[in-house]
Amino acid sequence: MPGKSYTDPLPPLTKEEQALCDALRRDVETLAGDIGERNVYRYPALCAAADFIEQSFEEAGYAVRRQGYDVAGRTCYNLDVEIPGTDRKDEIVVVGGHYDSVMGCPGANDNGTGVAATLALARVFAGRKPSRTLRFVAFVNEEPPYFMTDQMGSLVYAKACRTRGENVVAMLSLETIGYYRDEPGSQQYPLPIGAFYPKTGNFIAFVGNTASRRLIKDVTASFQRQVQFPAESGAFPSVVPGVGWSDHWSFWQAGYPALMVTDTAPFRYPYYHTPQDTPDKVDYEPFARMTAGLALVVEELVG
Repeated sequence: MPGKSYTDPLPPLTKEEQALCDALRRDVETLAGDIGERNVYRYPALCAAADFIEQSFEEAGYAVRRQGYDVAGRTCYNLDVEIPGTDRKDEIVVVGGHYDSVMGCPGANDNGTGVAATLALARVFAGRKPSRTLRFVAFVNEEPPYFMTDQMGSLVYAKACRTRGENVVAMLSLETIGYYRDEPGSQQYPLPIGAFYPKTGNFIAFVGNTASRRLIKDVTASFQRQVQFPAESGAFPSVVPGVGWSDHWSFWQAGYPALMVTDTAPFRYPYYHTPQDTPDKVDYEPFARMTAGLALVVEELVG
């Protein structure tokens, strides 16, 4: 991958980044604190999360579309909003994350952080007129037992995009992005890639399969050029553990280039898929820095 990860001391938060930090905290606390565990087995909470996301999009000025489908006799919803492009309207960039949590887990980092960042980015781009069409999506049912099945929300969504003949040129899956550590040895990796990456878990990672390598290179180069925050990336065979563990996998199945933006989840985060994945575990300042940087990347992607 191109470029070099940022290694200098982090600058103070700007006024805008501090406001973003506060907004991210509020949204994570709403999803993982006020609402808590949210999945088909906690269906009222899943519906409450969908309603909260819809309201947040609407407050930012968007018209929300719900894509409903049946799971175990209950209707589950993907939610999306769209900013039509100008001169490259048919080229679509999708940014989103899943809002459900695994059973027995309040899901603050996995994936309240991904949803909070999706909402934050939607607020940033509200009212803009990008060259490419930009969509923000909140996906349902990413977690087991629906992961990598036909009932996974992002797979339902990606297949519908393909059926409509849509040209999705980039998909960014925001997955577990709020935990950062400066202690040596705080970062682990699946075999055999650990020898090539840092042992300190203070970076954001852009990860995907080899078919998406160009997108990964472009996103990494954009982030490293513009943002004072550590970033690593890689394009790997999809059989490497973790490489396909989120909603970007669904877009691969539909033939679209896609990557995961992640803090590497179980390879760093000790509370992954546990009852301890609570809002107080999220590191909000680096989370805000990374999200602000991601806005610059998306801005370049959509022109």
